[in-house]
Amino acid sequence: MTGRSKFSSHAAKIALVGMAAATIECAKLALAALPNIEVVTLLVALYGYVFGGLGVCAAVVFVCVEPLIYGFGSWVILYFIYWPALAFLFMLLGKLRVKSRWVLTAVAVVMTLIFGVLSALVEVGLFSGSFDNIFYRFAVYYARGIVFYALQLATNAVVFPLLFNPLCHSLEKIKK
Repeated sequence: MTGRSKFSSHAAKIALVGMAAATIECAKLALAALPNIEVVTLLVALYGYVFGGLGVCAAVVFVCVEPLIYGFGSWVILYFIYWPALAFLFMLLGKLRVKSRWVLTAVAVVMTLIFGVLSALVEVGLFSGSFDNIFYRFAVYYARGIVFYALQLATNAVVFPLLFNPLCHSLEKIKK
């Protein structure tokens, strides 16, 4: 009987990762018409915080699905770095039992800022073919997207304090 329960446990973990990755992707697609109004950050953070390593795996699965939908581009490199790192960071915050909605929101907002900077660095640094005037080109590229980054920041600054703790509580029930 232990062999069967062990199999069931593994199957449940695989199903959890699949469902988590699917909800991230579906939420992203549902909000695709609204530029940079997103809940991917919230969901990736929640899954990392509550499910730990399985949440990191869900982020990796999400990143693997993205190019199948949108095609391959320089952004894929950013996604493979950023989303698993975000899930891992929130996994650590979960293990440290950080509960303050303001600390969690601050981390999400700072990570959203980092996402914009990394995005510009990947485009300007890796794919431009030239390192001449890199800081100037970075500033221009980043400034071009500032409205989108501001929307992302505002979304996370509003969504995290309102939804993180209640959704975390609901996911904890699933975990048990």
